[in-house]
Amino acid sequence: MHKLDVALGERSYPIHIGRGLLDAGLIREHVRGNQVMVVSNETIAPLYLERVTAGLDDLRCDTLILPDGESHKNLATLETIFDALMANRHSRTTTLVALGGGVVGDMVGFAAACYQRGVDFIQVPTTLLAQVDSSVGGKTAVNHPRGKNMIGAFHQPRAVIIDTAVLDTLPAREFAAGMAEVIKYGLIRDPDFFQWLLDRQPALAAREQAPLAEAILRSCRNKAEVVAADETEQGNRALLNLGHTFGHAMETFTGYRDWLHGEAVAAGMVMAARMSSELGWLDRADVERVRASLAAWSLPVSAPAGMATADFNDLMALDKKVQNGRLRLVLLNQIGDALVTGDYDPTALTRTLEAFCER
Repeated sequence: MHKLDVALGERSYPIHIGRGLLDAGLIREHVRGNQVMVVSNETIAPLYLERVTAGLDDLRCDTLILPDGESHKNLATLETIFDALMANRHSRTTTLVALGGGVVGDMVGFAAACYQRGVDFIQVPTTLLAQVDSSVGGKTAVNHPRGKNMIGAFHQPRAVIIDTAVLDTLPAREFAAGMAEVIKYGLIRDPDFFQWLLDRQPALAAREQAPLAEAILRSCRNKAEVVAADETEQGNRALLNLGHTFGHAMETFTGYRDWLHGEAVAAGMVMAARMSSELGWLDRADVERVRASLAAWSLPVSAPAGMATADFNDLMALDKKVQNGRLRLVLLNQIGDALVTGDYDPTALTRTLEAFCER
């Protein structure tokens, strides 16, 4: 087992990474009170819920199973969590356990941030994307029909418990979507990792345990370092959003139904690389390296069919990185060197959008 710490003073917490951790008693170790509610979804619960609750049998343990999918990540589903907590008389000392992918983790974390003004929660991510990204860092939210993750709060978990064995049952499409977020860390701050991922793509695609565990560990280490330096995204934490401004617009355009989050981020990162080249920062050869690294996982590298430049502009205007009416973007000076800026030639953005929408 590997263990990392997210260093946030009194809000610090561990990330445990290893095979078989669902049965290792780690969840119980991080529950401080005598109440717990395990929240999962209809896909994950039949696979793992019983194993998780078996380790909590000395506590008052309730369960809640939500519908699966990004389209359910909304205020109505959030209210379902609150209803269950109150119906079962959960107090301020309760602990919520998020057993699922990024949708479950985000909603349960937001519920924990709000319920009785804040209760403990533990992340038990079951998708690669959630393991390397959304479970770490304390960003919690639900979607709004006009924008992704527009309603939320920062609320750090008590612990993140990553059982790599759950990836054995993960569909290939969701595994590939998670790899988009893994590749992101190489692009924004770790060029050696980016090359490492290119060299080991066949082994990772075969889900060989040693390289897979190493990829998760290096991704989590990169994110933990960024979060520790900028917990509430006042500065460089925004670098973690490479491709997300474009990607969130695509998710919103498709109604949170057609594309997985990692798929939208993949296309968004290609767009960010292309725009960086339009500005004269990133070599065209490196744009192709970015595109090829994602295409190797059969991820989208262009905009959804029917999406126009006007759609991008309208939806990106609601992005959380807009400041004083100016859209800031995460772009690349080179592979491994990203920046957040609102100081760019707007015609470069227009050219990028037109090129991708034409495809």
